[in-house]
Amino acid sequence: MASTPPTDTPNTILVASAAGFPALERALERAGFHVGVVNRGDSALAAMEAAPPDGQVALVLLDAALAGSARMELCARLAGAVPVLVMSAAPSDEEQEQALQAGAAGYVRLPCAPEDLVEKVAVELRARLAWLPVSGPLDTGTLEVNYHALLAGSPDAIILFDAARGLPVDVNRNAERMFGRSGSELMRMRLADLCPARQPDGTPSADAVDALVARGLAGDIRIFPLTFQHSSGRHIDGELRLVVLEKSGLRLLHMRVADVTGQRIAEALRTGQNRLLEMIARGAPLHDILASLLRLIEGQAPGLVCTVLLLDEDGVTVRGGSAPSMPPEFLRVFDGLLIGPDVGSCGSAMFRREPVVVADIARDRRWHGWQELAAQYGLHACWAMPILTDRQTVLGSFAIYYRDVRLPRADDERLIGVAVHLAGIAIERTRREAELARHRNHLEELVAARTAELRSAKERAELASAKLAATLDDLHKTQDELVRRDKLAALGGLVAGVAHELNTPIGNTLTIASAMSERLGALRAGMTAGLRRSDLEQYLAQAAEADEVVVRNLRRAAALIASFRQVAVDTASSQRRQFRLDEFIAELVLPLTAGTAAPRPRVVQDIAPGLAMDSYPGPLGQAVSALFENAVIHGLDGRDGGAVTLSARALGDGMIALSVADNGAGIAADILSRVYDPFFTTRPGAGGSGLGLHVTHNIVTGVLGGRIALDSAPGSGTTFTMTLPVVAPR
Repeated sequence: MASTPPTDTPNTILVASAAGFPALERALERAGFHVGVVNRGDSALAAMEAAPPDGQVALVLLDAALAGSARMELCARLAGAVPVLVMSAAPSDEEQEQALQAGAAGYVRLPCAPEDLVEKVAVELRARLAWLPVSGPLDTGTLEVNYHALLAGSPDAIILFDAARGLPVDVNRNAERMFGRSGSELMRMRLADLCPARQPDGTPSADAVDALVARGLAGDIRIFPLTFQHSSGRHIDGELRLVVLEKSGLRLLHMRVADVTGQRIAEALRTGQNRLLEMIARGAPLHDILASLLRLIEGQAPGLVCTVLLLDEDGVTVRGGSAPSMPPEFLRVFDGLLIGPDVGSCGSAMFRREPVVVADIARDRRWHGWQELAAQYGLHACWAMPILTDRQTVLGSFAIYYRDVRLPRADDERLIGVAVHLAGIAIERTRREAELARHRNHLEELVAARTAELRSAKERAELASAKLAATLDDLHKTQDELVRRDKLAALGGLVAGVAHELNTPIGNTLTIASAMSERLGALRAGMTAGLRRSDLEQYLAQAAEADEVVVRNLRRAAALIASFRQVAVDTASSQRRQFRLDEFIAELVLPLTAGTAAPRPRVVQDIAPGLAMDSYPGPLGQAVSALFENAVIHGLDGRDGGAVTLSARALGDGMIALSVADNGAGIAADILSRVYDPFFTTRPGAGGSGLGLHVTHNIVTGVLGGRIALDSAPGSGTTFTMTLPVVAPR
């Protein structure tokens, strides 16, 4: 535990973080510190300017999320006043370098035990505020009271160097454990003696140490990477923190060393896993993926040899694999073997579907027949794990070989778990891609066969199409001839209808005119012999009667000609405008009703309000009037209780349905198809020409751009529905 700080020194620890750290706050308070908490950067700066009531801020624990941008501006501002330890929940080497460049005294990787973090705070403050005897030679007995106890309780390896002599004056037990040397041995070794001859970048360790010490003595307080060497020769990746302590002319270097070898290895493992997953996602060859995986695992623990053997889809035959650190001949020995309960470590693991540990290959019966091979390559122990997709499906096996007789360690178990997981992903993906390739090839064969069938069918269809085209051409010619005949027949019918309709008034007029011509000749002859008054009066009476008949028949002929002209609707003469349909129908119904002979029908208007049209009101009114008159004359035929209903509603898509319905006699089924024919009427001689519905059809489908439909049955009335666009075509 950290000792209680002196009462005459700043003892408030400021925790600046958006997230809460209640356990850390309690641990700091138990260690004798006062704790201040802020959750914003401006609050942290304000806390530094105003001294808290519990004492001045001695150190800031700053969350990397509040430290600022890539330059960590807030960290730089705070570090100018007090030490700052940056805490990161997503640590990285790049962020650590940014924090140190911004002036941070240290970089803490979270999660971290609150007690360990309190110890780091205490060591940092003691390193900056430690005091030494005022005069006299360095007395480690005195030092023990002020500093040695602090070194002994620190979780890091700490060595106190005399800068002038370059030799340690005190070390703690963690330093002894880290370097594998006793305290007395370490007290006789310089800093460079604790390092290999060269650093990983090739720099001589002596030069690297001199440069670091010079920077430390110059006041450059940072964490420096430095590779050390264990007494066994094993390299140690370290992070070195140098703080200069000066008192009474003495210059001491407080050196704190953290062993980050495990962190570097773990980071390398994470990076390697991500790289392997990217290779799998890109569809890299399985051999390359497995080779990269095995090199990654071997790099985690030097001295290991890793292999992967694959199991054929038959579930019993070993087929190839990967062993990048072994000669190709090693794998060839196992290719084609059948798995079984005593077929080495890998064959047994695949057969049993469980791990198989062989601590001594030379003495294990499962290696009978391959023991000389293992000895040839210096392999003495093997741990194999089956690679499974589920409890029943085996893809292969992963094995770690050792060059000494031994059992696997806990770290080996962790590594082999990672390796089996990644290998399983890669092998299963490769198998699925191979299966998809087989299906794709089979599909291509099916497509090719189907294509041949379709090509043959196409040729047959083209031949039939040629025959059909010839037949269709003959049909078109026949159709054209029939259309021409129908047109001539229609024209003939139209001419006959016109002639029939005009024949009566013209014939009557001609007869009267002939008769009057004869009477006129007789009158002239009588004038020669002497005209009597009675003859003249008789002629005048006959002339007046003839004049009335002629005028009446000529007017009828003129009316017929006017109705004939309506058959061809003239769009150019129609006036186009915008109008409301309900108002238009209301204005139209009044004169229609007034001009109807008794008994007048009841007229019902059911026009949806707000319907507006941009169309031709003249032709529309003519069509509605014709339908209204047709309902009164033919549908109701003077019956009592008759009713005509005019209704309209919006259909959507810019269309309106306008209906004229009566409750009259209805129309027989055999004449429904002829109602729009010109001159067709069910009441010949009743005054109608048989052109009303024909003209209405031309107006609706021509000028108004719509369509008309008829719904009728005998005894059920008749309904004509005009479907019209809101905006008529131009």
